[in-house]
Amino acid sequence: MAKDDLEGMNVKDLRELLHRIDAHIVNRMKTEKQDLKAKMEALAAEVGLSLDDVFGGSRGKVSRAPVAAKYRNPDNHAETWSGRGRRPIWMAEKLTKRGVSIEDFAI
Repeated sequence: MAKDDLEGMNVKDLRELLHRIDAHIVNRMKTEKQDLKAKMEALAAEVGLSLDDVFGGSRGKVSRAPVAAKYRNPDNHAETWSGRGRRPIWMAEKLTKRGVSIEDFAI
């Protein structure tokens, strides 16, 4: 498509063209990804390996058991914290007071 062709198009036609291009890119990427995976599987098979052998198996999310709570809000025993991740608001507010330490909330 020449530049002059684009100059003659209105906004509606340009947006439609953009939508078609985006859809085509997605489809092309899917096809090329499948082709590449097939080539890689064939190369691995030539030496007696699978893609899992080459790349270390599936990389799905590992299911972990929940971590036990280490700290509890003395004003509301339903509010607990395991000590991992961001410090809860209730604890942060209480730690701003003088003489209060994190050990005061230990279970």
